[in-house]
Amino acid sequence: MHRAGTIALTALAPISWGSTYAVATEFLPPDRPLFTGLMRALPAGLVLLAIARTLPRGVWWGKAAALGALNIGAFFPLLFLSAYRLPGGMAAVFGSLAPLWVAGLAVLLLSEKPTVRTLLTGIAAALGVSLVVLRATAALDTLGVLAALTSSASMAAGTVLTKRWGRPEGVGPLVMTGWQLTAGGLLIAPVAFLVEGAPPTLDGRAVGGYLYLALVNTAVAYWLWFRGIGRLTATSVTFLGPLSPLTAAVIGWVALGEALTPVQLLGMAIALGATLLGQGKAAAPKGGPPGQSFRPAEGIDQKDSMDLMGGAVRR
Repeated sequence: MHRAGTIALTALAPISWGSTYAVATEFLPPDRPLFTGLMRALPAGLVLLAIARTLPRGVWWGKAAALGALNIGAFFPLLFLSAYRLPGGMAAVFGSLAPLWVAGLAVLLLSEKPTVRTLLTGIAAALGVSLVVLRATAALDTLGVLAALTSSASMAAGTVLTKRWGRPEGVGPLVMTGWQLTAGGLLIAPVAFLVEGAPPTLDGRAVGGYLYLALVNTAVAYWLWFRGIGRLTATSVTFLGPLSPLTAAVIGWVALGEALTPVQLLGMAIALGATLLGQGKAAAPKGGPPGQSFRPAEGIDQKDSMDLMGGAVRR
């Protein structure tokens, strides 16, 4: 598959994540963010493990747990906490700083030197998102700001480490996604029950909403996301992140009857432009970082095809 096709498929992940707010407000029980995070992560991870039938080995138990904590277990609760404490979409603004976090971490862990274009594009992405989601009445909350910054940094660190560590020989992105979602879900579970208590009673709409979040919004979306990380640079992938708040704004306009102002439309144009500029083609790597097997950027992994057909076997 050509690079443009890989970018397009990876972009489906943040586009899907942009539907989370609409699904949560229209279908799910109110004020249960941790339970929602748990229902997104753990069932999706268990389904993927059942399909792949492959568990980590050796050092990958620790690596899978670390990646699951950064990308899922810490990211979900911190993201929900910031969204509840920061009004007017301010959490999305801090989340849009992820390309700058990744650019900094990539210097330390991937030896990728950020260019002036990357830094300016990251600033433009944050500016565009802020024009779309911020309201004039938005106010800062110290705990919310810390949660938003930490969630953004957590996801950025998980993205860079996913790129650095690669995957064990013979293991595809589908398996890696199952490992991380399961590990992250197991980390969220005790926090959710401790903070929010017993699970709420679910009606048919809520069950349908959770099924969508677990299967489409999480299992498929994170598989595409981690697959993209393996084929593109970490910076290129993270520049697709602003598509999530932009999708949420469009869904709010189309499905929920929310208005889009000229300032928001300008912000969308800036953020989309930054997303496209962030996909500038990097030089093809000659090999992966220490401990990572080099994998060609084109084509579908044979392991993925086997996993999807249920033919994967324990190695």
